[in-house]
Amino acid sequence: MHDELTAVDIRKMQEEIDYRENVLMPQIIREVQRARGFGDLSENYEYKAAKDEQRRNRSRIRYLKQMVASAVVIEDHSQSGEIGLFDRVKLHMEDEDEDMDIRLVTTLRQNPLKGLISKESPLGQALLGHRAGERVYVKISGEEGYWCSILSVEKGEDDENLEISRY
Repeated sequence: MHDELTAVDIRKMQEEIDYRENVLMPQIIREVQRARGFGDLSENYEYKAAKDEQRRNRSRIRYLKQMVASAVVIEDHSQSGEIGLFDRVKLHMEDEDEDMDIRLVTTLRQNPLKGLISKESPLGQALLGHRAGERVYVKISGEEGYWCSILSVEKGEDDENLEISRY
């Protein structure tokens, strides 16, 4: 199995790995050592908290390294007017009779609350390759789904300011 990520995704993950290994890990180790000096470890909250932080940091490093190792680098090859990766799309959600602005991103940078929708989500998959003026059926599961109309498409680029997901 592999993850489809952009070169920017991979660079951002590597930057986080470097920060966690070279800056954060030494700080956490110092905090563990400091807290250990408080005495009885069975009732030492500071020590337990520092060890928990150390475990979370190591877990995140392992996760990011696995993502980088299994990544397949992708680029947007959509034609002019077609919906592709990083494009801003204005939709009309027919069931709710309301408009919605979204941006298609890689799974690593999705944040539905901010309108950042994964290209691998049902909505993202349904929209890729379509154009403004088209009506698209978004299949959720089995017979379930909904219709939306594409009102406009604004070509986008891989924005380095989009954060990668924390977990």
